[in-house]
Amino acid sequence: MQLQEIEEIKREIRRIKIPKDVKVNVNKMLVEVSGPLGQLSKDFSGYPVSINVIGDEVEVSALWPKRREKAYVGTVAAHIRNMIRGVAKGFTYKLKVVYAHFPVSVKVSGDRVLVENFMGERSPRVAKIVGKTKVIVKGDDVIVQGINLEEVSQTAANIEQATRIKDRDPRRFLDGIYVYEKLEGLVA
Repeated sequence: MQLQEIEEIKREIRRIKIPKDVKVNVNKMLVEVSGPLGQLSKDFSGYPVSINVIGDEVEVSALWPKRREKAYVGTVAAHIRNMIRGVAKGFTYKLKVVYAHFPVSVKVSGDRVLVENFMGERSPRVAKIVGKTKVIVKGDDVIVQGINLEEVSQTAANIEQATRIKDRDPRRFLDGIYVYEKLEGLVA
């Protein structure tokens, strides 16, 4: 009895609740999450943690953890939580096109976003769309949607970085495309 109490004290455990419409499968360190919006999988073999599905919860734990292993447990649990939220609801980032003098036009072409006439430049600025992320342009709004949070946020960051202004005063030249809202759920 005392040995179990000591072992329980020397474990870092995080539990993630699984919704009814989501299924989680753990094969060694490969976590597969499937839900109504799709399927995501991620390999956590580089992390010194153990991942188990117990009933309607995913348990991420480490035995006799040091400071770094405790951090790994939290990181892996957060990734799995984001995967579950993604396949259940999805993620949406809303960006606003801001310009003062030259009207900017934004177009989606395949796996790239083209920003034309930015600051009066002749050649378009290009941002890469990561993975299966969907980009919609509605007037001065750019909507980035998907089920993988990492892909959605990286695509939004790529669009923001494509319109970054160098060698000018950022207080005076505010032109660009900026994230103004992050939502959980696929909003059209």
